[in-house]
Amino acid sequence: MRLVSLLPSATEIVYALGLGDDLIGVTFECDVPPAARGDKTVVVGGRDTRGLTPHEIDAYVKAQMAAGRDLYTLHGGALAGLKPELILTQDLCRVCALPSGQVSDALDYLGCRADVLSLDPHTLDEVLDTILAVGARAGVPERSEALVTSLRARLKAVAAAVAGRPRPRVAIVEWVDPPFTAGHWVPDLVRSAGGNPVAARPGDRSVQTTWQELSDAAPDVVLVTPCGFQLDGATQQAETVAPRFPGAAVWAIDADGLVVRPGPRLVDGVEAIAAILHPDAVPEPPVGTVARVV
Repeated sequence: MRLVSLLPSATEIVYALGLGDDLIGVTFECDVPPAARGDKTVVVGGRDTRGLTPHEIDAYVKAQMAAGRDLYTLHGGALAGLKPELILTQDLCRVCALPSGQVSDALDYLGCRADVLSLDPHTLDEVLDTILAVGARAGVPERSEALVTSLRARLKAVAAAVAGRPRPRVAIVEWVDPPFTAGHWVPDLVRSAGGNPVAARPGDRSVQTTWQELSDAAPDVVLVTPCGFQLDGATQQAETVAPRFPGAAVWAIDADGLVVRPGPRLVDGVEAIAAILHPDAVPEPPVGTVARVV
């Protein structure tokens, strides 16, 4: 099957299902695995925000949205030329990727016939369900079932390791300037890791908040997981956040790798967060995934 992925998490799912050779189109942000940047055609572009501060990125996004402009550009001609059979996209977040309706409209305009599957999970369980959906639609249901079974087994192992332990109060900062709460599946990661998420919105959108609200939640641990950043960028931002939470342990996490992309690596995120909260109960996370700031 000729597959096109319009979001990085879908690309990771495709490769995890062993369908990398069937993937013919990706976005400019699809960087895991590195092969995704190899011989694939880039069908979605966007502004390179590297070098911008979190405040500058937030201002740019808000200005684009207020003006009714898109954050991403669909290269329709390139997409039609690939003759895809299945396109993976989303409607969950306009800041994260093109909405499925825009993709369908473009396909109709171009006269391109393709099946469009929108992946819109709000919880960790629903993320696992999207893996099953991709496998079923791509004709490899047995692979997706085996993958999800293995991921659930790892989650059960973490749950068993932290069972009966005190649950630290955990605040997750998904953006630092301005501050945003944790939403969608992110609080589930904390809960699965043996923590109690505070000042969060489980299953709902992350929203702008205040530092006072986050501080008033009295977290024992603060996890800084800025969307779009790996560990180095998250660490720099966590260092600016730390003075706002005296007495709390402040950690930076590779957000793109472990927290914000709804794919198989979220289970890596649960294991890493469990290692932060309960270091004597679970193995240490891989080097380069988390860092304690305070």
